[in-house]
Amino acid sequence: MPATKPLRRTLAVLAALPLLVLAGCGYGSQAKDDGGVEIAAGAEKIDGLDSVRVGYFGNITHATPLVGNQKGFFQKELGATEAKYAVFSAGPSEIEALNSGSIDIGWIGPSPAINGYAKSEGRNLRIIGGSASGGVKLVVNPDKIKSLEDVKGKRIATPQLGNTQDVAFLNWVAERGWKVDALSGKGDVTVVRSDNKVTPDAFQSGSVDGAWVPEPTASRLVAQGGKVLLDESTLWPDEKFVITNIIVRQEFLKEHPKVVEAVLRASVDTNEWIEANPDDAKAAANAQLEKDTGKALPAGVLDPAWESIRLTDDPLAATLDAQADHAVEAGLLEQPDLNGIYDLTLLNKVLKAKGEPAVDDAGLGVK
Repeated sequence: MPATKPLRRTLAVLAALPLLVLAGCGYGSQAKDDGGVEIAAGAEKIDGLDSVRVGYFGNITHATPLVGNQKGFFQKELGATEAKYAVFSAGPSEIEALNSGSIDIGWIGPSPAINGYAKSEGRNLRIIGGSASGGVKLVVNPDKIKSLEDVKGKRIATPQLGNTQDVAFLNWVAERGWKVDALSGKGDVTVVRSDNKVTPDAFQSGSVDGAWVPEPTASRLVAQGGKVLLDESTLWPDEKFVITNIIVRQEFLKEHPKVVEAVLRASVDTNEWIEANPDDAKAAANAQLEKDTGKALPAGVLDPAWESIRLTDDPLAATLDAQADHAVEAGLLEQPDLNGIYDLTLLNKVLKAKGEPAVDDAGLGVK
């Protein structure tokens, strides 16, 4: 099984942004508990641990935990150690839950992971694996914007000041030689910070001319008549960049490495099953979304969103580091110290057992 795979067949990294809140990039309920599937008869607890608390977003970019929860992959590997799930709608709330010990392991975007790592001065979390790449697009009103050059002078939405997509868009604008004040969003392009939940309404009303957004927001805009002008993946080497990581509390990792290894093994198994069963996996992800958020995605949104996400066991660490540099260049933060943010020891152990190559931490691993 390759380390990165399409679903069928990200990441700006902000360390310590004062006065900024780094939100997640999707839809979902806030910290909603989910009991998961039943524990198999005769199963045994790992290290005698009663439960492991797992967090993720009600968002298609979190396909691995959605499917892993729905199909019982995590519970199967955990035996009688119960997988307890909490569903979040924003990165900061998940980081807060991790910091307080309310969850042990979580799927989360790079920006809140880096912010959480920096704010704790490298003491509270580690990135232990990858989960998803891609799924970010520049969608525009085709009546107003017909080419990339037409973006100049227009109003473009991003999810939030300093979040993953905001920094990516600011970097793209800078590479074209256009000037934008990062904090105010004013310049050759007007950057409008708009929550993903309300961006479709803003787009439909004409108050923004386009948006640099993740899935499924991008596909929602296309369903409203928008046109994909640019897929962010085309800007990256091999068209890969991290959009979702797996993080863990350092204390939990130290005390319960066998449990963490079981969760990582389940994550790798889930990705492998999704690769082999794309249609069933898509249905499973949408069923879990409906359970978690109260609303499934319509086919016209789900299908293109699913196609644009790539699952990956590899955390694509070099792309995280690059996006940190982009945030620095945009003037949104001082250079963060990311050394030690990764610990891929257990993931590489799982991959080796499957005959797969090790993944790299780009020199940012635990020494």
